[in-house]
Amino acid sequence: MTAARPPAPSPRQRFGRAGEDAAVEALRARGYRILERNVRLRRGELDVVAEEAGDLVFVEVKARRSATHGTPAEGVGARKQHALAQLAMAYLVRRGLGERACRFDVVEVWVEPAGILRVEVLRDAFRP
Repeated sequence: MTAARPPAPSPRQRFGRAGEDAAVEALRARGYRILERNVRLRRGELDVVAEEAGDLVFVEVKARRSATHGTPAEGVGARKQHALAQLAMAYLVRRGLGERACRFDVVEVWVEPAGILRVEVLRDAFRP
């Protein structure tokens, strides 16, 4: 008996993955050290956990095709910021990192039909 193949990723999943790949490439180009991607915790997922200039950085990646519904960063509103702060605390506890200095960055990825158009790294994008 052969193992079942996982289902093919949906167009939305492929879009999200391409955005995250572009974000990670941009972060590395700016000197970030990527520690983990897609960290699943009980209440959600952290897109990217990185280190930069001695800080632990929790990175939320937002990709958009247009500004019809606002900029990608505007998609990280107060509710999402609160959720990310809760996930970050759970991450710190799980990894035994205690009171380590950390911050929250947002990476905006603008996509057009031909591919990635622009990637913007918003350092210290919000403080919970």
